[in-house]
Amino acid sequence: MTDYKNLKLMASSSPHIRNNEDTRSIMLDVIIALIPALAMAVYNFGWRALSVTAWSVICAVFWEWGYCKVMKKPQMIGDLSAVVTGILVAFICPVTMPYWMILLGDFFAVVVVKQLYGGIGTNFLNPALAGRAALLACYATAMTHWGAPGTRAAIFGSAADVVTTATPMAIMKEGDFSALTDAFTVGDMFIGKVGGSLGETSAMMLLLGGAYLLVRKVISWHTPVAYLGTVAVLCLISAPAGANAVTYMLYNLFGGGLMLGAIFMATDYTTSPVTKPGQIVFGIGCGLLTCFIRRFGSYPEGVCYSILIMNCTTWLLDKYIRPTIYGAPKKEKKEAAAK
Repeated sequence: MTDYKNLKLMASSSPHIRNNEDTRSIMLDVIIALIPALAMAVYNFGWRALSVTAWSVICAVFWEWGYCKVMKKPQMIGDLSAVVTGILVAFICPVTMPYWMILLGDFFAVVVVKQLYGGIGTNFLNPALAGRAALLACYATAMTHWGAPGTRAAIFGSAADVVTTATPMAIMKEGDFSALTDAFTVGDMFIGKVGGSLGETSAMMLLLGGAYLLVRKVISWHTPVAYLGTVAVLCLISAPAGANAVTYMLYNLFGGGLMLGAIFMATDYTTSPVTKPGQIVFGIGCGLLTCFIRRFGSYPEGVCYSILIMNCTTWLLDKYIRPTIYGAPKKEKKEAAAK
């Protein structure tokens, strides 16, 4: 028999797991998975990519420490969740983003979205994406100032002299698909030789990080596959006239923040459904909204808002998509029509 008196129990907030791992080990795996994309960002944009990321991590950790200190709550910076948030906030911003704006973005992500709702495991929106949405609403010009790949932004000082370029999604939004294929090849899109946010340009490196998380069983395949599969199918059947459907699909899959969002954002434990069927529905919803915003909205990218919108439905999916309780009797059929 189990000696329950000597059994060591640990009470903690979600995510709840069934093995010896804890939140810190999970977050450490996520950090490791993000390193390839960070390395590509440094290769594309210079050392400023690393400095912006490091600064964002420092800011996120500071805001979490400061909030817990002021509110006299136990310090949680050791679980590394603030570090992950800081990296992701940097990844969804241009490399030319001023440092003081990064500070504000991390404040909104960590304090407003995460801590004011109770801390890790209780927020209903993805903190990093909410931070991006706030920065885009307040500083649209800075958030759409894309450095060209191969440029080297200064680590300190103004980045106004950096050579800028249009992102593939912006070119596609203009409706001239041939101009997009002339500017960037599918290989460029996959490797990451394109303009965009700091950590979203290289689909190859993001997929490498996603494979690591799958092997480590930190995430499951359900949400990313449902998300990417929905986008792929919709792009295949809705390719614009004169465009090759497969090529159009690949540009949509490799462009923008789709890979980053599908692998690292939509799979967030707290803001995504618990059940596997719920995760599939969640991914399909994200894919539908992303394609709708990209095709019919005024904004060329739809990943951020699609995931945030679906975050608001997570409670509904968890409520109505539940596994059958083992041993529970089946519901009786209605017999009103037979009577």
